[in-house]
Amino acid sequence: MQAGGRPVADAASERAALFGLAWPLFIELLLGMAVGVVGLALAARMSAAASGAFALANNVQATFFLLLRIVSLGVSVAITQELGAGNRTQADATARAALGASGWVGFVTASLVALGAGALLGLLSAPPDVLPLARPYLQVLGLALGLDALNVSLAAVLRAHLRARDVVRTILAMHAIHLALCVPLMYGAGGLPGFGLPGYALAMLAARTAGIALYLRLWRRRLALRTRPRDWWQWHAERLRPVLHIGLPGAGEGIAYRLALLATFAIVARMGTPALATHAYAMQLTYLIVLPGLAIGLATEILVGRHVGAGRLRAADATVRRSLAWGLAIATGTALTGALAAPWVLALFTDDPGVRRAAQTLLWISVVLEPGRLFNLVVINALRAAGDARFPVAAGVLSMLVVMAGGAWLLGVGCGLGLAGIWIAYAADEWLRGLVMLGRWRLRAWTPHARAAVRRVRRVAH
Repeated sequence: MQAGGRPVADAASERAALFGLAWPLFIELLLGMAVGVVGLALAARMSAAASGAFALANNVQATFFLLLRIVSLGVSVAITQELGAGNRTQADATARAALGASGWVGFVTASLVALGAGALLGLLSAPPDVLPLARPYLQVLGLALGLDALNVSLAAVLRAHLRARDVVRTILAMHAIHLALCVPLMYGAGGLPGFGLPGYALAMLAARTAGIALYLRLWRRRLALRTRPRDWWQWHAERLRPVLHIGLPGAGEGIAYRLALLATFAIVARMGTPALATHAYAMQLTYLIVLPGLAIGLATEILVGRHVGAGRLRAADATVRRSLAWGLAIATGTALTGALAAPWVLALFTDDPGVRRAAQTLLWISVVLEPGRLFNLVVINALRAAGDARFPVAAGVLSMLVVMAGGAWLLGVGCGLGLAGIWIAYAADEWLRGLVMLGRWRLRAWTPHARAAVRRVRRVAH
């Protein structure tokens, strides 16, 4: 297997390749989460209702964002396998096919969210003081989703070519544009009135437009890959078949998770605005805590995909084992650090001592939750990269619906544990699914799918 033009043959160089991919991915994810924290802080300055509106609308947006991943997930795996097999021509054809598919998926998703914002928030039982703030914000977020579809696919192609640092620089530029615009658009500047929460989404829309231009420039300069007008609207059914084989189940697993999570948000919303704000603050900090494990999982997917494309299944297995060993230590340490730092960090968001105490309790529960989540982040990505994309969604949906959503209602409402009960249900779901995924990998049930992927890329190459 090749990584950056050099062979990856031993444990030391494999470790270097893993972290060479993981740290730019971590920075990229951290930047995204940091902008989310800034947005939440700006919303909190308006009111607790505004912070609740920000959280609810962002979770709807995040759920629909998973539809965009149908293409980008599959493109990432397909291209890494094709590059692992030394088939650059087919990798470029897959990249071009992703543009048209991403454009259509983005258009449909943006239309659904923008036109159905009120109904979607109603399904989440948005409180009366939150709904008028969340609806216009979500409508503009829906428009930004259409551009996100192209951004994530353009970035996925660059990462598959091990150009993660270029992606980070582009993400940094996008977020700089977003932050530079969001304050004046939210609060007003130069005598012009602000737009409130929709101003944050308008700034995002401008940043995503700039991102597309920057990614296309990188395609030309780094990959010598130029787009043609027809690439933006054509649907290449044959070329997209292996992409959708991975992307549809992968997005399905993510969508099932987000739907279960949104069900728990509806339970929280019925507890009132203070509970919703508490949950929003704790979740925002948890998103930061999970970033190192998520970066390791994404880096593992890229390396495993290249190993599989080259027919190196033992090397793929070794990569997953190393990723789990490092990831578990990092995930536990990061969660513990977050729980210890919670009293000071939460003070940045709220002056309410009751909200801060409740959020701290949730972050201590996350110390147990995060190691279980790490198994899912690493092993599900590895299974997907090996071509075993359907098992995670088939095995995970039951746990998400029964343990996460059902457990949240049982513990949070039925047993009267409130937010703590909901977070205990989160932890139980992550551990159950994580151990099931680990068993799938250790029993090598993924190898028939990996061998089928090897046959496919070699057949296409010849």
